[in-house]
Amino acid sequence: MSSEVCTVLDLVTACTAKTPDAPAVVAGGRRITYQELDARANGLAHQLRALGAGPGAVVGLCLNRSSEMVVGALGILKAGAAYLPMDPDTPAERLAFILRDAGVQILVTQETELGRGIDVVHLDALGGSPGTGHRRPPAVAITGDDIAYVIYTSGSTGQPKGVQITHASLMNLVRWHQRAFTVVASDRATQVASPAFDAAVWELWPYLTAGASVYVPDEDTKLDPRLMRDWLVAQAITITFLPTPLAETVMTLDWPAEVALRMLLTGGDTLHRYPPATLPFALINNYGPTETAVVATSGAVPPASGWTSPPSIGRAIDGARAYVLDEKQQPVLPGMMGELYVGGRGVARGYLNRPELTAQRFLPDPFSEIVGARMYRTGDLVRARTDGELEFVGRTDDQVKIRGYRIELGEIEATLAAHPQVQQAVVVAREDIPGDKRLVAYIVSGPDTPVAVDTLRAFLLKHLPEYMVPAAFVSLPALPITTNGKVDRQALPTPSAIPVERDGAGGSARTLIEERVAEMVATLLQVQAVGREENFFLLGGHSLLGAQLLVRVRDSFGVDLSLRTLFDLPSVAGLSSEIEQRLTASLAAMSDEEAERLLA
Repeated sequence: MSSEVCTVLDLVTACTAKTPDAPAVVAGGRRITYQELDARANGLAHQLRALGAGPGAVVGLCLNRSSEMVVGALGILKAGAAYLPMDPDTPAERLAFILRDAGVQILVTQETELGRGIDVVHLDALGGSPGTGHRRPPAVAITGDDIAYVIYTSGSTGQPKGVQITHASLMNLVRWHQRAFTVVASDRATQVASPAFDAAVWELWPYLTAGASVYVPDEDTKLDPRLMRDWLVAQAITITFLPTPLAETVMTLDWPAEVALRMLLTGGDTLHRYPPATLPFALINNYGPTETAVVATSGAVPPASGWTSPPSIGRAIDGARAYVLDEKQQPVLPGMMGELYVGGRGVARGYLNRPELTAQRFLPDPFSEIVGARMYRTGDLVRARTDGELEFVGRTDDQVKIRGYRIELGEIEATLAAHPQVQQAVVVAREDIPGDKRLVAYIVSGPDTPVAVDTLRAFLLKHLPEYMVPAAFVSLPALPITTNGKVDRQALPTPSAIPVERDGAGGSARTLIEERVAEMVATLLQVQAVGREENFFLLGGHSLLGAQLLVRVRDSFGVDLSLRTLFDLPSVAGLSSEIEQRLTASLAAMSDEEAERLLA
């Protein structure tokens, strides 16, 4: 490794030498020390080098959130290559495309069906006992201009695209984060985001380069706001990142007056709420496209007190520049709306194997004194306040963010158009209820072959990740058209105003409890009615809506159910049966008057 360039590898190595027995990653009831992490990553790096990995190569990493995922990422970097994180829950067809598009020749995974035609390293086959691996990493020269990682994002052409982030850009993120949030070796941070989401990068390297510990909650915990709160308290977490929708719910819960948590970082979507004054930790709102190394702007969110506009996205982080420009790429005055361009050290090299698209989005930076400097055109509309902080206004195109994920609506529309029974399809992001943004698909089917929602949803799930599948589908005889022949998106009806075609209505409620639960589900999912056998998740429900449903169940029936129960019993009938069983014991201990009041 070149001594002229400091990378995350240098800092992790220094932490390992200083505190080899300190916990690096805690996951699944097991902790691995810095010494074990280093040894296992070295062992993987030597194996990858033997297979041809090195600077310029992209190595796939398909693992769930775990200590193994961290070992894999570190091992790939030690081999000199860039790591390409992928979520094993992503549809196989999409994973296969990403592997082909990135030219991946080596894949690190624990899956058995992936990577046909390329070298596959099964991480669990390397062993996991303490000390497994090598004392020294391979001898590889790494520069700041080498690619550290590649993240794939949704593409407007119907195919995802890979963003290349260099070691220098990653180091800028790490250095800023450690300064801004005073990260020290005693900190306990978290890894919550999907491995394929760029926030996962941010959750690892600022802490592993400071000697701190990274804790990984299980899936049930990360999906349930109350479980997440309790876990953060029990594990004495000091700093965490939570996607915006989850953070908005978590900060409204009751918290102990004394907690170890000092900072809740959020981002990925528009923040609608200010924190209550009683919140015992700071809330930091962050903004940044994948193309600018995770975070471009950041700012503390003050307590709620008379604010009429949403919280700002802060101001440019150290090493970054934020320009608010007009259509001629000239600065606008404070208070005026313009498009946000981001310059500085965090700007990506560009899109992998997409030179034309790179040239469109990564432009020469006329405001920088550095020769060859570039700025990224975000497509986000913002307004600069008089205090210098930025307010997010909207988009210049059809890109949206849902539950923290960046989504190109064109990619969903292209996938829908591939269904043989779909003639036309338009997808929009609606926010008919403030704070509840969701995807809605408007479908024009063949004249004699109306396609049901269940069929479309199942089709999309074979090609797209779950977060890109619309929550609602509306069948129309024709799409509304403007006078210039374009789809009139403003004229598209609200989903609740149009009855939808579904495979099997699921039957009507048979009991009072089923009727109440069906009403709750219909209200949350914004549909006219829900059959007793219909699946909450197939109707467009997701984990955060599920958590809201369980809150309503608890408030209505006094029954506290876990999110796992909803996953196991996703129909109105199944959930109602569980509620009834829980109520039986409780009702036996109540007076007739209390029981009648509960079920009223």
